[in-house]
Amino acid sequence: MTSQSHSKIALVTGATRGIGLETVKQLARTGVHVLLAGRDRSKAVEASLELQSLGLPVEAIVLDVTQPDSIAAAAQEVERRHGRLDILVNNAGVFRDDMQRKPSEQSLDTWRETFDTNVFGVVATTQAFLPLLRKAPAARIVNVSSLLGSLAANADPASPIYDFKVPAYNVSKSAVNAWTVQLAHELKDTAIKVNAVHPGSVKTDMNASGELEVADGARTSVRMALLDAQGPSGGFHYFEESLPW
Repeated sequence: MTSQSHSKIALVTGATRGIGLETVKQLARTGVHVLLAGRDRSKAVEASLELQSLGLPVEAIVLDVTQPDSIAAAAQEVERRHGRLDILVNNAGVFRDDMQRKPSEQSLDTWRETFDTNVFGVVATTQAFLPLLRKAPAARIVNVSSLLGSLAANADPASPIYDFKVPAYNVSKSAVNAWTVQLAHELKDTAIKVNAVHPGSVKTDMNASGELEVADGARTSVRMALLDAQGPSGGFHYFEESLPW
């Protein structure tokens, strides 16, 4: 157990850059002890050292959500260091669709690679850390989704995303939303809250045409991670707005 064990302990996946890194920074600024998780150890260490230099309570951890051994090792490390986990932010995600191809033309490899990270990685990571989340007084699970996963928005000609059909990514986020509902129902009689979030259209390496700054893109994840006992569970959120599934 570490000396920070009295603080809330959070783990953010895919946290070496972009929205994930900003989520780590914002959580740490509130006093949460944050585990900055990334596939590449050197990148995770570099990012965590930079935040430590700002006086923030951050430590690096290696976690590749597509590798069962990596997930298991990370869960064992968190248990050894901290004995519990208060917050899990499933932020890691990939975008593999070929924008020059129609939905029916996307390769199966694209679908498999997308789902490996965006769906199976979320489920596997959550399963591995759920025993540690149950040891916390009132844990929070945040699944980073996207408005692009909303079936209602995809089917509505008046929606701003109606013509933006990137099927492997969109459907993977629909699956994340569905998983959120399933898990929230399982945990409805516990103190654990589970929610999906839409960061917004954020200026990141994955989305060069984004409209929001990265700091704004992390805000909904952070808000859901720090929910009090009266907060929602089993919902899909964007800032203070509830989005349609």
